[in-house]
Amino acid sequence: MIRFDRVSKTYKNGTAVRGLSLDIDAREFLVLIGPSGSGKSTALSLVNRLIEPSAGVIEIDGENIAHTSPAELRRHIGFVFQGIGLFPHLTVAENLGITPRLLGWERDRIAERAQELLHLVRLAPERYAARYPRELSGGEQQRVGVARALAAEPKILLMDEPFGALDPLVRDELGAEVRSIHERLGLTTVLVTHDMTEGLLLADRIAVMRDGGIVQCGTPAQLMSAPVDAFVREMIETPRRRATRLAEMLSVAP
Repeated sequence: MIRFDRVSKTYKNGTAVRGLSLDIDAREFLVLIGPSGSGKSTALSLVNRLIEPSAGVIEIDGENIAHTSPAELRRHIGFVFQGIGLFPHLTVAENLGITPRLLGWERDRIAERAQELLHLVRLAPERYAARYPRELSGGEQQRVGVARALAAEPKILLMDEPFGALDPLVRDELGAEVRSIHERLGLTTVLVTHDMTEGLLLADRIAVMRDGGIVQCGTPAQLMSAPVDAFVREMIETPRRRATRLAEMLSVAP
């Protein structure tokens, strides 16, 4: 579904992505993970042309995205930001209707789609459709952000640190919801995170990035059993240590 072919992105102060080659299958849930400055968010933003590559080719479904206008491309790719980015002066239903309206959908179809989306992210339409973003909790706002990204029925969902600002309980719940939605809708999902535990729990494959390139790419089981170097090993050991400590605590709990 998505192919990076020797893609690089260079700025005046350095290179963010260098020689990136990666194939992402249709209906795959891929996690891009790495420390700050590793290039993961840059790689994600290249997919929908929020930024342009300095070299290389990116294809979606076999087509070079450079041949499609950025505006047209983005209308068919869902994007969820960490900062959510809901329009504060619009109601929840109006936020959900932005992309369908740009695509020329009829008013009744847009209203019906808003109802479907709110049900999809477990927000009752009768309670939430007429609310404004300021009237929602952080978790509710991010659910609306996910729903808005899916409004025009895209095949691809891009997510840039979408749960980073949420408390752990809400973060875990929403991550599970996103994985469930991914499977129900048959999406191709790319999630950027710095949290290896989150990646291990959600991904079909994990691509570990460092210094603008991929260090290792594989299933969670492959990374856990055979990390290629000390960097990947340390990333894996953090959730492993947490799991061990938690298991020890639970074993002695009354």
